[in-house]
Amino acid sequence: MEKKDSLVSKGRYELRYRGDQCLNCGHPLDISDKYCPSCSQANSTKKLSLKDFVDEFFSGLINYDSKLLKTLSVLLARPGTITKDYINGKRVTYTNPFRFLLSLAFLYFLMVTFNNRFTGLDRAASRFDRNISMGSPIMYDANSGSFSSDSTEFKKRTSEVLAHLDPADANTPEVKKGVSILDSLIVATNLKKVNRDSLMATDPSGYFKSLEEENSGINRFSSKMEFFGRMIQVDTLYSFQHAQEKYNIPSSLSNKMAFQVSNSFLRIMDHPSDFINSTISKLPFVIFLFLPVFAIFIWLVYIRKKYTYTDHLIFSFHNQSLLFILLILSLVIDAIFKVSSAAIFITIFSVYLFLAMKKFYGQGTFKTIVKYLFLNTIFTFLAVFTVIMLFTGSVFTY
Repeated sequence: MEKKDSLVSKGRYELRYRGDQCLNCGHPLDISDKYCPSCSQANSTKKLSLKDFVDEFFSGLINYDSKLLKTLSVLLARPGTITKDYINGKRVTYTNPFRFLLSLAFLYFLMVTFNNRFTGLDRAASRFDRNISMGSPIMYDANSGSFSSDSTEFKKRTSEVLAHLDPADANTPEVKKGVSILDSLIVATNLKKVNRDSLMATDPSGYFKSLEEENSGINRFSSKMEFFGRMIQVDTLYSFQHAQEKYNIPSSLSNKMAFQVSNSFLRIMDHPSDFINSTISKLPFVIFLFLPVFAIFIWLVYIRKKYTYTDHLIFSFHNQSLLFILLILSLVIDAIFKVSSAAIFITIFSVYLFLAMKKFYGQGTFKTIVKYLFLNTIFTFLAVFTVIMLFTGSVFTY
């Protein structure tokens, strides 16, 4: 009687709906089997109703929530313990570290993206005339991708310098000759720019062919970028294929890259916030390429320990998850109280990481401090390199 009562379940799991064969994999079943021992599918022949569907959804959600709460409580309160438990086989209790980190990374970068922190860059870009001078007579024109000189500003600066010199020194032949040479260079530079712009406007195809004859690869590529940057704005080019057809440009990798970089650069100048948000959205994927590389250094530092490379990687996943939790809390607090709390939470994480390393690897304070400093230095270098590569790559693909 007790056995019969224990077999009774509600809904689609009732005994009358039990089958003798799994509908998913065909494995033979007994009436006492609530789930298939081979594939874990529920042993039920009942058609799935809306009520059953909703019940299963909330059942799975509650089950995940219980794992999530357990994971959060151990992760936050006992540094290093969750990784020890997980690699020692206690896995059903906690959420999968890979999925947990991925979810947190997506949530954090989604919050950063929708926080509209970079909209001020668009307003600044709208007021920017794209001439970069840095307070000198030499200017870089971001529209054309070329340098130009302001002869009036140069003469003004020259007069200021000569005014500070002793009259006897200012009138020496050497000083006069130097000023004359610089003046000639500025005139020649401006004249070359005028001739180049004129040729580019009258015969774009011929001008581009002349670029192919340049010896220096770097100069040739920058000249192509300048050409495409100008033509994109003047002739409203929509794609490299459009430029190919219009100017009879060869379909080479160098030409495609020059067009893409020029086009991306102009779009970034118009809407820098969109570029930053687009790049940030790729960071969750980059993290999962970055952490496995960093785990190699952890493995080398603790090579005498019994842990495998995968154990070190799981340790990295758990600690990185904690960092994202703290950063998410920081964003929430900043949004509510209009403060900047990121530094506080990063400090908390720094202390947590030290305690986690000491607990998980079981070494003394001095050894842990040395390895902590070394690994954090490696982490910083790898992170900076990864971010630079990500932004560089984004320019080519934006």
